[in-house]
Amino acid sequence: MPRGLSERIHQKVLAAASDLFADRGIDATSMDAIATAARVSKATVYKHWADKDSLCLEVLLHVHSVDDEGATPQSGDLRADMVSFLAYEPPASKAEVQRRLAPHLIAYSARNPQFGRVWRSRVTERARVGVRQLLRRGLEAGTFPVLLDEEMSVALLLGPMMYRHIFGLAMERRCLAEGVVDSFWKAYARVPSGAASGVKRPVGAKVRGAPRAATTAAPACPDPGAGTRVRATTRGG
Repeated sequence: MPRGLSERIHQKVLAAASDLFADRGIDATSMDAIATAARVSKATVYKHWADKDSLCLEVLLHVHSVDDEGATPQSGDLRADMVSFLAYEPPASKAEVQRRLAPHLIAYSARNPQFGRVWRSRVTERARVGVRQLLRRGLEAGTFPVLLDEEMSVALLLGPMMYRHIFGLAMERRCLAEGVVDSFWKAYARVPSGAASGVKRPVGAKVRGAPRAATTAAPACPDPGAGTRVRATTRGG
């Protein structure tokens, strides 16, 4: 771990690389350009990182606050914990860099499969693991059916959040998380959302006569397109 002056230089290079990757793209950003923007020598950059991929990966770990993320929420209310997990956002400054980096990262990973695999294992896999932990709590408590398709469930819960991140959906993140979890609950939960404590049931215990999830309406989120939507017209109308 760099210390003192070396740590300050390390952070300067990370900041410069983050901005350049987000503005120009990863392929179009050279180590020379990063060194110039950070006002250090190219040799200094290579002293801290073996190559651009190593630097890029640390940038991603930094802007995604991987080291700052805590454990999966454990409030005792499974539904609320799922919403909190999906709605997590880093500080505003990092969230903005994430948004700008996303399209460049997808393109770079497509051209560099090895980097893409490392990125997924170090960054995106954490979200998948967290969702799986929450689903298993629901399975143990009898909230979800034992035949629940875990991989499909992870995709259904994380997919809309990733869509928002990649394409810049204007809907507020927590509001989207509420809607995603409510929709999942209506489709799969064996108990109403208000009863979803996630308390572990004895192994082998069966839930008999458990009611289906309540069909309450999804939260009323502000419509980001209100006032800007073009009215559809019929031919000749």
